[in-house]
Parts: sequence; structure tokens; C-alpha cells
Amino acid sequence: MKKKVAFVCVHNSCRSQMAEAWARHLGGELMEVYSAGTEEYPEVKPGAIQVMEEVGIDMKNHYPKLLTDIPEEVDVLITMGCGVTCPYWPNQHQEDWGLDDPSGGPIEGFRKTRDLIRDRVKDLIERIMNNEI
Repeated sequence: MKKKVAFVCVHNSCRSQMAEAWARHLGGELMEVYSAGTEEYPEVKPGAIQVMEEVGIDMKNHYPKLLTDIPEEVDVLITMGCGVTCPYWPNQHQEDWGLDDPSGGPIEGFRKTRDLIRDRVKDLIERIMNNEI
């Protein structure tokens, strides 16, 4: 059975969107993947879309979602280091990745964040495959 994995941050406009895209790309056969934010936001950051396109992942149809748009319970909840407390969301495993938000900075910051997220998603997939989560 696939694990339900949700990536959550404040606006669901950058880091959690990239994490969702990487998880679908690298481990979609193992996971049902979701992302959401705790506050509304109008769009996914263009820098996030651009740097994911650079590695062949299309996020043009992604849009910010709220917690109410994802399942009421997930197996794994990953917060992105938003500096805010995520409301309680039922889960079996939770961790915070403590990633800085590249929004408002140069494109190199988005690339660095993209690559950090890729590495963490790969590690998450490995732990799921090894039944560590």
C-alpha cells in the first residue's frame, strides 16, 4: 500500500511544491504525494517553476493548495522549515526539513533549494522502501 506523504509550508508556493514534484517524479509508485500551505497564496513562485523545468520536471499546472485540500490524515508529514507551527495534522511520522525560503532572492537560491529537496526526497524514499517510516 502506498504511503500518503504531505509536504507543508506557509504558502505552498515554492519549497513544498518542489518537494511534491520531486516525490512524484522519483517515488510516485511508492507514495501518494500531496502539498499544502497554511495560508492562501495566488501562485507558485516562477523561480520554483523555472528551476524544476531545468531538470525536466514540469510544474506549470501546479497551484497553491491549503491543508483542507489534502487528505485529513497522512502517513508522513514533512514541514519545510517555515518558522511557523503547522496545525496538528494526523500522521504516523512527522519531520521538519528546516529549509530556507529562496523567494525574493536570486535564481541560484532556488537551484540550491531544489537540489537540497531532491536529496531529502531521495532519502525519504529510501527510508520508506526500507520500512523505516
